[in-house]
Order: sequence, then C-alpha cells, then structure tokens
Amino acid sequence: MNARQRHEARSAYAMLLPSLIGVIGFLLLPVLIVVALSFMRWNLISAPEWVGLENYAYILTSGRFGNSLLVTALFVLLAIPISIGMGLLLAIAINRGLPGTSWLRVLYVLPWVCAPLALGVVWKWIFDPTNGALNAIIGRRVEWLTDPDLALPAVVFVQVWSTVGYISLFFLAGLQQIPRAVYEAAMLDGAGGVRTLVSITLPLLRPTMFFVTVTSVISSFQVFDSIYAMTGGGPAFRTDVIAARIYDEAFVGLRLGRAAAMAVVLFVVLVGVTLVQQRYFQRRITYDMS
Repeated sequence: MNARQRHEARSAYAMLLPSLIGVIGFLLLPVLIVVALSFMRWNLISAPEWVGLENYAYILTSGRFGNSLLVTALFVLLAIPISIGMGLLLAIAINRGLPGTSWLRVLYVLPWVCAPLALGVVWKWIFDPTNGALNAIIGRRVEWLTDPDLALPAVVFVQVWSTVGYISLFFLAGLQQIPRAVYEAAMLDGAGGVRTLVSITLPLLRPTMFFVTVTSVISSFQVFDSIYAMTGGGPAFRTDVIAARIYDEAFVGLRLGRAAAMAVVLFVVLVGVTLVQQRYFQRRITYDMS
C-alpha cells in the first residue's frame, strides 16, 4: 500500500468514525449490556447480583413466557400473510395507474407513520363495547377486546391495517422495476392475468418479497405499543405478546435480569427465523430483469 492509498484509507475511516460511534454506542453496547444483565438479578434499586443461568432456567420453564411465545407466533402467522397478500394486491392495483393513485399512496402510508400508541388508543375507542364506533355501526354489542376469542384477531386486524400501505409501497417500487417488455412478450404468448402473476410478477418480485417478509416478521415479533394500549396483554393473557411480557417483567415486576433473558431469547428466535427465510429465498431470488 503506497502513501496515497494509506491517506485514502485514513480519510475513509475518519468519515466512517461518526457512524461507527453510533453503531457501537447505540447498537452493539446495549446488546452486550442486555446479555450481561440476563445472567444477573437486578431490581434497579439494589446492586446487581450474578445468578448465572437461573433467569434462563426460569423463563424456559415458565408458563407465562411460553404463552407469550405462542401468542406472538400466532400473531405473526396471522398478520404477516394477510399484510403481504393485501399489500401485493394493493400495489398491483396502484400500478395500473388509476386516477387518484398518487393521493391513495399518501393515505395508505399514513397509518404507518402515525405513533402506534396513539393508534392503539384510537382503536380501543373504536372497539369499545359501549361507546365504540364499530358497535354503533353494526348495531349490536360485541366485546371485541375483552372476549378471549376475539381479542387476538382484533389486534391482528389493527396490525394489518397499519402496515399494509407501507408494504404496498415496497411492492409498487418492485413492480415498477419490471420491464414492460416482459409483460408484452407474455401477452403475445397468450398468458392470462393469473399466469402472468404466477410466472412473471411473483418471481421477479422475490427480492422485494424477501425484504418485506424479513422486516415485517421482525417488526411483528417486536410489536408492543398498539397492543399494550388496546388490551394490556389481556384478556386472560390472550394478547400477551413477548414484548409486553418483557416490559411487564422489567418495569412492573422490576425483574430486569429475567426481562433481559427474555430479550436475548427473542433475539435468538429472530436470528433463527431470519436465517430460515434467507435460506429459503437464497436460491429463489432473481435480480436480473434485463
């Protein structure tokens, strides 16, 4: 490496330094602190006490934590396919260039840019059994958020409503990158709408599908604000997602060691799920659209 190359390398590292400080200080360091706390007992008042694997042994044998994992998995399995499917259909509709689509793009993304906690408060009023707008429209009293059988579908609906517009914008960007000539060739070959969707659109959208699926799964596993505002984890822990359980352990029960251990388990689960998705999409992604 000559003097010029060394100078360029030093300049590059100097320009990267602010970002590296941010990554280390606000990403890597907090992760290491959480991992260290997961081996301790701490209530924010007394000094932390080393307990080894005790926190992990407790949460892995705890029915409450197991229930939270199950609820979160059900939430993800319900919300993700619906959100992605509706987002794709919405993007296809917008891509047709119908009148007013520019305004629709803004309207569809508004729920995503709003604060989830505020949306949760609004939807709690909408679902209110006595004074809620939804029951007033249908003309009957339904306990949307207090019925154990309806609470989880209700919060899944809110999650889908708040994310479908955001997802559709990514699919729309992917659709607009597909060359028009590909569709024209398919039409000349006699391919119908369904065949074109299955054989051309979906394969060429796999890079977008991979990104949308990974980010949507991660955000759904971490959902907290809206559910906490609507149900607080109830009724009967039917909406007690893992992020709400971590919050309850840390800031209600003041058991930060257990909460940290839960966060580490959640991190491991997310890494595992992401690797599975990456493995699935790895050989199915087509980047060349020429």
